Amino acid sequence: MSGTYARPEALVSADWVQEHLNDPKVRIVETDEDAALYHMGHIPGAVEIGWHLQLQDQLRRDYIDVPRFEALCSAAGIANDTTVVFYGDNANWWACYALWAFQLFGHKDCRIMDGGYALWKAEGRPMTTEIPSPTPTPYKVQKADEAAIRAFRDEVLAHAKAGRPMIDVRSPDEYTGKKLHMEGYPQEGALRGGHIPGARSVPWKRAINADGTFKSADELQALYEGEIGMKPSDDVVAYCRIGERSSHTWFVLKYLLGYPKVRNYDGSWTEWGNLVRVPIALGEEPGKI
Repeated sequence: MSGTYARPEALVSADWVQEHLNDPKVRIVETDEDAALYHMGHIPGAVEIGWHLQLQDQLRRDYIDVPRFEALCSAAGIANDTTVVFYGDNANWWACYALWAFQLFGHKDCRIMDGGYALWKAEGRPMTTEIPSPTPTPYKVQKADEAAIRAFRDEVLAHAKAGRPMIDVRSPDEYTGKKLHMEGYPQEGALRGGHIPGARSVPWKRAINADGTFKSADELQALYEGEIGMKPSDDVVAYCRIGERSSHTWFVLKYLLGYPKVRNYDGSWTEWGNLVRVPIALGEEPGKI
């Protein structure tokens, strides 16, 4: 593959979204880090699905169960055959996270709006504060196969011991152990800093342009394959701090570069950095177990 994305239909432009604002077969979903953003102005007709309060279980660190996911989709006017287009702030961190979560439940047609919230607003496209009231739709999860796209801590440990490719998408200071979170965020959430031995540092932001759009397929290939020697046949695990930035890289590898076997470790550093007796590497090198 060269020059074009492996699955170009997975990434839609703002023009495409604007043309489909009144399409009953398309549902636009906003998912942000900043929970106030949606209420300050959003794409007309877009519904808000919060990554924390709606997609995650509030009693245990996991996602909502199948009945609650079905109810969530129904209330949002999403049917099994609906094309769901996600967008949000931070160059689509949480939009990719929401898309990944929808894939955990097997929703077939999920897409990302390139450039996200910031680009839509910067281009002066229509926005509203009106909250839509979708007509509830029937929704039944057809297949929930999380094993193909989600990695758990024991699997990650085995992956690292086997020397398989792993990408740490956090900032360089988080990777080396200098910080527990990015600059400007509270330095909390883990007792130890560093990275999983064997993981290569490829910060998520290297996959995007200054306006928040994704880089070209050639540029992405140069980054992941030219710089760190990955191959489409690789079994890859990506992680960050809580799974949202690594969802962004997961989307790049799976949908834009077409890697068939890439998983997101959403436990990420807030889990790994608190585990007893797991190996941790410090500094700029990948390290070994």
